[in-house]
Order: sequence, then C-alpha cells, then structure tokens
Amino acid sequence: MAAANYEAAISLIDEAHAQDPNITIVDGKDVPYELHYAQQMSRYLDLRAPDASPILKVAIRAQHFRRWEIKRDSYPMTKAGYLNWRSFLKKRQADLASAICLGCNFTTEEADEVAKLIRKEDLKKNEETQILEDVACLVFLDDQFEAFEKGHDEKKIIDILRKTWGKMSDRGHELALQIPMSDTSKELIGKALAG
Repeated sequence: MAAANYEAAISLIDEAHAQDPNITIVDGKDVPYELHYAQQMSRYLDLRAPDASPILKVAIRAQHFRRWEIKRDSYPMTKAGYLNWRSFLKKRQADLASAICLGCNFTTEEADEVAKLIRKEDLKKNEETQILEDVACLVFLDDQFEAFEKGHDEKKIIDILRKTWGKMSDRGHELALQIPMSDTSKELIGKALAG
C-alpha cells in the first residue's frame, strides 16, 4: 500500500531523474536537472502541505518524470504545439509513475490517484491537485523565473506571471511572496499583480 511503499517508489523515480543528461549547478556540484527539480518540488511540498499524503508525495516527485526524453522541439514551435507537447507529457509521466507505483505494491486505486494528480485532474476542486499546482508554480518562481525572464519581453513575462498567479491558491500566493528574488523580478511581479 502507498503508506508503506511510497519511499520505494520515490527512490525508483529519483533513479530515473538521475539519468537526466541536463545538468545544473547546486552548491557547486553538478546535479541532473530533473533530480534537482524533483527535490525542489518536495521541498516546496513540505512548506505548502507538511502533512501531505504518500500519494501526493509520489505525484509531486514524479511531476516531470523522464521529461527530458521528449524534447520541446519534437512538436511544432507554436502555441498549439506547446499545448500538445504538455498534454502528451502529462499523460506519459502519469502512466510511467503509475507503473512504478504498481511495481511498489500500491493498489490500483492508489496508482490511479497518483496518475490523476500528475495529469492535474480536477484542479481547483481537488485539494491535492491544487497543492501540486501551487508547488509547481512555486518552483517555477523560485528556480526558473529569473532565467525565463531573460529570454522574453516584459509583456509576455507579465502575462505568464498573471496566468501563474491565477492557478495558485491563497496559501500558494503567501508562499510565493516569501521567495527571495532580484529587484527586477519583484518589479515584474508587482506589475503583473497590479494589472
């Protein structure tokens, strides 16, 4: 069952994350990017929902499972292409994580629940799905936003920030406002929230 076996599932998920050829530097050390991302997801989950269920802990850790294998440019570089890529990834990541859960003796229902969370089903209605969305947004703001803002014009950045903010709960907003950021990032967030 999930409560007894979720750590085994997370260990297998992290073994896969460690195969990501994309490297980031964390505290002066090379770390596979998806392993770093998954660890950040778990860190923010601890802040957002310290009593999270084992099912949510596994879904959080597998949210980008083996994502690097399907490159963004394998789909047309259009908005429709991006949305199709994201849709395919969510289904694939959910299916792969569900299979790991079944291999770790989760019940079929528990494995299905992990998959539903990764697919972000019932966002705004299911509390655990909302927590996963909050955590993904928090990791984006903390870990990816400053690099993202360098590659886009201000109007697009503000639009993305507004969309990100709209996906989050009040608790997610509180945590987002506590993230240390550069003055430029704070200014952009201020503009996004003002409009």
